[in-house]
Amino acid sequence: MARRKNEHQNMSEVLKEFVTENKLQKGMDKVAVRDVWEQIMGPAIHKYTQNIKLDRKTLYVQLTSSVLREELSYGKEKIISNLNEALGKDLVKKLIFR
Repeated sequence: MARRKNEHQNMSEVLKEFVTENKLQKGMDKVAVRDVWEQIMGPAIHKYTQNIKLDRKTLYVQLTSSVLREELSYGKEKIISNLNEALGKDLVKKLIFR
């Protein structure tokens, strides 16, 4: 366990340091993408979402409705833009619907 640098540290600084030291950022990003997907797309689309997987900078979304998959494929760029904006960083470059 690492020693503290000083006696008084902000809790957010301690958590950021912990995530960085233990290389947990990729896992945190994967969880954040799932949460943001539900937030951005809303409950109606989330209901048809079966699986969401972030692999490198590609987001794979498995949908149960082929009609919805076709409709969403027309707005991929807008969805990517909204996801990245909500995440606060450029995490998703490509979106694939399955």
